[in-house]
Amino acid sequence: MRQRSFGRTDWQVSEVGYGMWGMGGWTGSNDEESLRALDRAIALGCNFFDTAWVYGMGRSERLLGQALRARPDARAVIATKIPPKNMRWPGSAEYPVASTYPPNHIRQYTEKSLKNLGVETIDLQQFHVWSDAWASDADWQRAVDDLKREKLVRAFGISVNRWEPTNVFRALDTGLIDSVQVVYNVFDQAPEDELFPYCQRHNIAIIARVPFDEGSLAGTLTRDSRWPDGDWRNIYFTPENLATTLDRVDRLRPLVPEDMDLPELALRFILEHPAVSTTIPGMRRPRHVERNLAASDGVRLPPRLRDALRTHRWDRTAVIQ
Repeated sequence: MRQRSFGRTDWQVSEVGYGMWGMGGWTGSNDEESLRALDRAIALGCNFFDTAWVYGMGRSERLLGQALRARPDARAVIATKIPPKNMRWPGSAEYPVASTYPPNHIRQYTEKSLKNLGVETIDLQQFHVWSDAWASDADWQRAVDDLKREKLVRAFGISVNRWEPTNVFRALDTGLIDSVQVVYNVFDQAPEDELFPYCQRHNIAIIARVPFDEGSLAGTLTRDSRWPDGDWRNIYFTPENLATTLDRVDRLRPLVPEDMDLPELALRFILEHPAVSTTIPGMRRPRHVERNLAASDGVRLPPRLRDALRTHRWDRTAVIQ
């Protein structure tokens, strides 16, 4: 398992990390299978785990804590996220910062996550939504600084809104933010334009989330795919969006080499960019863990294939968290 530097921290993290939304908040999750998948990931050298309080209202955090207690010698980097106080996604300038991230809320949810995880310090705490309209607020800045000073968190990050990769620069200019989590995949290449160069200049870590575009780049969706009521994928993959997305997937398939499948190609595309510290595919089964972590072998894509993948960039503007 290959590792990369995580920005200005002194951490070395697995370049393929573990995204834990699916096991906490998606239908079809099974806690026992999730724990087996987590254990397999640890055994294979994955050491970066990204969860959030809202993933099952602490369920995902508790699963991670349980998995790590079963492997006391494992050296894991734990990342979690604070939900906005108003529980509104995505972050928007129309909401005052007092309704999203007041200081007492930041501390309260950090303490909740510490308890769920069963740890004394969170390696990376993150704001789960963001609008740069809040960047100059002194209260959240002081709260972040206090949590770091008290060693309740080691570093702080922001998970930016989907398809808004530049809606974070003012916050980054404060010097308090150590990482940015952003949607980046074969379709969503816009972070390369401005965000990645900025973060490389300032040694800020990049966490590439949604590497499979919520499943379309895993190659398993069909035009008849549907999910139970309440599953978030029903909101993201409306019938119109599903059809449009699968048309694009079909145009991508001829580029998949004979010795590779679509999800492996999707991960290798992300790992080609040096700004990326880690990417966090969602994994709920041991076989998914084994398949995804196998992409971390240092083998580069041929330049012509990499260039061909860049032509599949899809700039979307509708904001969905």
